[in-house]
Amino acid sequence: MTETTFSGLGLAAPILTALDSGRYHSPTPIQAGAIPPLLAGRDLLGIAQTGTGKTAAFALPLLHLLSEARERPSRQGVRALVLAPTRELAVQIFESFAAYGRNLKLRRAVLVGGVAQGPQRSALAQGVDILVATPGRLLDHMEQGNVHLQSVRHLVLDEADRMLDMGFIRDVRKIVAALPKGRQSVLFSATMPADVGTLARDMLKDPVRIEVTPKVVTVERIHQRVHHVAQGGKPALLVGLLGDPAYRRVIVFTRTKRGANRVAETLGKAGIAADAIHGNKSQNARQGALERFRNGKARVLVATDIAARGLHVSEVSHVINYELPSEPETYVHRIGRTARAGAAGEAISFCDAGELGALRDIERLTGRSMEAVGEAAKAPPRAAKSPVKTPARAGRPRRRFHRAAAA
Repeated sequence: MTETTFSGLGLAAPILTALDSGRYHSPTPIQAGAIPPLLAGRDLLGIAQTGTGKTAAFALPLLHLLSEARERPSRQGVRALVLAPTRELAVQIFESFAAYGRNLKLRRAVLVGGVAQGPQRSALAQGVDILVATPGRLLDHMEQGNVHLQSVRHLVLDEADRMLDMGFIRDVRKIVAALPKGRQSVLFSATMPADVGTLARDMLKDPVRIEVTPKVVTVERIHQRVHHVAQGGKPALLVGLLGDPAYRRVIVFTRTKRGANRVAETLGKAGIAADAIHGNKSQNARQGALERFRNGKARVLVATDIAARGLHVSEVSHVINYELPSEPETYVHRIGRTARAGAAGEAISFCDAGELGALRDIERLTGRSMEAVGEAAKAPPRAAKSPVKTPARAGRPRRRFHRAAAA
């Protein structure tokens, strides 16, 4: 079978020259699948994890389409808009556009918070071909009249699941409402929770779906085990585990922002230095928490899935899933925060009776069963439609189950 190459995908010569200088010759699976339909003008839904090459999957065809159209942006106008959840990712995407489009005469700008707006206003004044932005900073410029989006022909929403977890859904919908309907839209996400599915249906028209799932979904050097515990027993179990000095640098994952705050407060009261990090925290607060975690001033970082991807901290000894994620793929992202750079690591999950289905989904995805603690709680009770009609004998095993689960 003939190997697919970038030149075989029909990209413009200046883009191929830039790729060749960077020694990029063969597209990754997500690139090979996404570039042809995007060049054809189709909307696209891409399911791909970090590290699969998804930035080039949308950047290369956008650069080609923008250069072939031979148009110029209007004053304060934008031809292609890329939304990203964090400042770090937005800058990374901007730099990728600069590298791949180095031989094209296209104007680019990046809008992120935490820096002065003056240079950003100047960049927008003459109009840009490609604008990469975080939702909040883009809305700031829209409200100040520094940019208009009526001329946007291409929209990309990157890491949509992470963006929604960070609380940007209203901002994203407000921005999308300001765009023309006759545009090409692209949505990339590592997972597909219900909220992302709804957003995709609202944004995309007859999209091509490209899904790239890695064959190896877990790190072999991570020792994984699960503690079966009642919901009310999780705080005491966590404090007890952290009493072991072997838990040197620990990330604890919760499902919600409120839950992250509550767990961090519980640990603080127990004398364990911990910080919470989630989407309601300011950029400065998140950076401060990460810095304290990196330098050892905070032994524990309690996080929502804002930290499951893109968080690179060395020597994380343990990842604890205080609550199991609803999407099994997210579990893989979470535990990948340990056992980095060839080191060994520990991943511990707390599972109450209501999370047994999520546990089964995770074990099905990873192809392995976790070492279990509290086996009596592993099998769910047989639910009765009407407790009144349930025979007395059938009630005894259920009561024994609940006592075991609470142990």
